[in-house]
Amino acid sequence: MRIDIITVLPELLKSPFEASIMKRAIEKQLVSVHFHNLRDYTELSYNQIDDYQYGGGAGMVMMIEPIDKCISKLKLERHYDHIIYMTPDGETLNQSMANSISLSGNIIILCGHYKGVDQRVRDLLITKEISIGDYVLSGGELAAGILCDTIIRLIPGVLNNETSALTDSFQDNLLAPAVYTRPAEYKGLKVPEVLTSGDFGKIEAWREKSALERTQERRPDLLE
Repeated sequence: MRIDIITVLPELLKSPFEASIMKRAIEKQLVSVHFHNLRDYTELSYNQIDDYQYGGGAGMVMMIEPIDKCISKLKLERHYDHIIYMTPDGETLNQSMANSISLSGNIIILCGHYKGVDQRVRDLLITKEISIGDYVLSGGELAAGILCDTIIRLIPGVLNNETSALTDSFQDNLLAPAVYTRPAEYKGLKVPEVLTSGDFGKIEAWREKSALERTQERRPDLLE
C-alpha cells in the first residue's frame, strides 16, 4: 500500500511513522508513506494556501488551487483507490471502514485546517470524507495518523500474529472479551479457572460469552 498525505504541517505527522507498528510496516516495505507540503504547490507570496471566506465570517479557508495542483500531480503518477479528506462532518471511522480501506493499493489523505477547504475541493476531488469523532481538532494531521494506524495494522504481515487483529473489538460487532496474564492470582483476584484449564473449546465459549456480556454492558448499541 502507498499512502500520500497532503498537509501544511508534515513535521507534526512524521513521528508516529518512526516508531512501533507503522515503522515496522514501512521497514518491511508493506506500506510506503509520503508527505506533501501543500505550501510547495502555491505561487502566492509567503506560501499562502488560505484566504478569507466569501460572504464574510470568522476563520480562513484553504484554497482549491494548491490542493488541486498537488492531487493532480499525484494522480498523473498512479491510480488511487481513495482520495480521503479528514473532516469532522465526514463519515465516522469504524472497524468495518478500516477493514475496507486496508485492502486498497494507493490512497491520498488530505488534512484540513482553519475553517476547512473550499467546498469545490470536496465536490471535484475528494472521493471519501472521514471523521474520527464528533469533535474538532486544530488540523487533520492527528486524525490522519489515527486513520493510518487503523489500516496499516490490518495489512497482512504487519502484526507478528496476524490473527490478533481478527479478534480485536468491533471486528465481529462485539467488544473484545476480558484478557488476563500472569500472575494467576493478584491481591485476591484470580484468573478465571477456565482460562488455565487447557480445554480450548471451553475457553473459546467463555471468550464468546465474555465478549457478549461486555458489549451488552458497555455498548448495547452494537447489538441492535
